[in-house]
Amino acid sequence: MQLINIGYGNMISASRIVAIVSPEAAPVKRLVQTARDSGMLIDASCGRKTRSVIVTDSDHVILSALQIETLTHRAGGDHSVEEEEE
Repeated sequence: MQLINIGYGNMISASRIVAIVSPEAAPVKRLVQTARDSGMLIDASCGRKTRSVIVTDSDHVILSALQIETLTHRAGGDHSVEEEEE
């Protein structure tokens, strides 16, 4: 089991991640609010600005203060758009 540091000493299992998305889009804001209402939200941003939202296979939504690119690199899946188009 590979653990990923999502900031400030918080770790999550890499195999449980379904998506890492930007918190700016309206559908993601609704997802976060729904998770908050149902008790499935984990705020790992430690009071900092939320820069990424992690969705897990258990329907938990995790807020992180790290950039999406940083989390992707730490997960070992640093793929750019150019690599996907080839």
